Amino acid sequence: MTRERLYLYDTTLRDGQQTQGVQFSTTEKQQIARALDALGMDYIEGGWPGANPTDSAFFDAAPKTSAKMTAFGMTKRTGRSAENDEVLAAVMNAGTDTVCLVGKSHDYHVTDALGITLEENLDNIGASIAHIVAQGREALFDAEHFFDGYKDNPDYAVAALQAALEAGARWVVLCDTNGGALPEEIGRITAAVIAAGIPGEKLGIHTHNDTENAVAGSLAAVDSGARQIQGTLNGLGERCGNANLTSIIPTLLLKEPYRSRFETGITTDALAGLAKTSHLLDDILNRVPMKQAAYVGASAFAHKAGLHASAILKKPATYEHVDPALVGNARIIPMSNQAGQSNLRRRLVEAGLTVDKDDPALGRILDRVKQREDEGYSYDSAQASFELLAREELGVLTEPFEVERYRVISERRRNAKGRVVVESEAVVTVQFRDGTKRTGYFKNEHPQDLQDDGPVNALWQAIRADLGPFQDRIDDTRLTDFRVRITNGGTEAVTRVIIDFTDAQGLRWSTVGVSSNIVDASFEALLDAIRWKLSQEQSA
Repeated sequence: MTRERLYLYDTTLRDGQQTQGVQFSTTEKQQIARALDALGMDYIEGGWPGANPTDSAFFDAAPKTSAKMTAFGMTKRTGRSAENDEVLAAVMNAGTDTVCLVGKSHDYHVTDALGITLEENLDNIGASIAHIVAQGREALFDAEHFFDGYKDNPDYAVAALQAALEAGARWVVLCDTNGGALPEEIGRITAAVIAAGIPGEKLGIHTHNDTENAVAGSLAAVDSGARQIQGTLNGLGERCGNANLTSIIPTLLLKEPYRSRFETGITTDALAGLAKTSHLLDDILNRVPMKQAAYVGASAFAHKAGLHASAILKKPATYEHVDPALVGNARIIPMSNQAGQSNLRRRLVEAGLTVDKDDPALGRILDRVKQREDEGYSYDSAQASFELLAREELGVLTEPFEVERYRVISERRRNAKGRVVVESEAVVTVQFRDGTKRTGYFKNEHPQDLQDDGPVNALWQAIRADLGPFQDRIDDTRLTDFRVRITNGGTEAVTRVIIDFTDAQGLRWSTVGVSSNIVDASFEALLDAIRWKLSQEQSA
């Protein structure tokens, strides 16, 4: 059976940039565009040229891609021709072969927001699209507020689509701009639009996630005949975000009926890089990846319950809907005080430790995990610290050094100019197995309004400042997230610190520290990070 073609349109660089707190640099946009192209997107919307300097600069230096680089803008304004509208001209001057214009399809927005007649709006849509096509460009029309407009005035909403198609648009896209349409509505209205004469092979869907239904709504539109999906990496976007292509893509490639019915530009090899692409965007944004993200999250294939782990050991499909490797992810068997020997043996195998099922060390490890978690530790979120504990009990951990002492000071004061500054200073002395010692030192003074440094950062910089023969092995280690929780209250509260790390090879690991002193708990987790990194090289 011949499969139908579905087209994927990414708007991370434009609609994704509407996310609160997100502002890509030109270099970052280039990096993301290359990653999207490697993934196999059909269209990459680069931004709105003329709307801001960054978007204009990006189109001046946009990378060459197999995907169709697309400039975004709006239809011409009433009272001027398409040829003489400077806003439309800026979009055309970006020089892309594909142009997407947004226009009104809800009569209320035409009369009350634009203040023009319904017929004038249709004329603007048609003239703008015709202008693009006349210059040999591929034209797309994003029908803004389409679903709300259709519910109020279906004839006019469809007329907006027809105006674009009659002028030569390759695609007309149904936009759920406010994000309030539910999947059933989207599917039903999409089918009605096709029945009204809009060809499904020219119809796209653009949803927002304000009801947590953007992915479901996009799939509902495809089920009803739409053949282009617009979305963003990691669901980035204004308010609650856009349809998450990181979830949509593997669903289309791996799930029935989509897998058998449709084909996309995404290959199985490219799909295996999906998790890496998702993490790349998070790294650029300096965000912690969402662990519960479908398909690509660190917890997407984590099996904590002992019953689950026992079955996973025999047949992974018992508790996994797809093979995690297909999307570049990995199975995790976390350790916790709920764990049984099935979890433990599986976790040890994944750590490169082969232990006989009758080895008494297994019981010792489980007992120690339960004891430590009673003290406030949490190993289901700190796999690296668990591995160190297991290696100690098995007698296969070689400590490269010991910490002889550490000291950290954080002071808030006024400097000679009367400005409030915060000064952090840390010293860490370690002793190596041959008896030699090294001392790492870090000091930083900065204005009060800068919060990138403090006592924990000072300790991190000091401990990795001078590790002698091990220095080159930890230089690329980077702290990516720091989480603190008070496990019980009162003046003797116990603090749990969990820290996430990564390195230049993309390796990610987490460690835990517990103490009534938050700095001491942090130092324990920092030290575990280095110990674990070095232990990986010992066992390699």
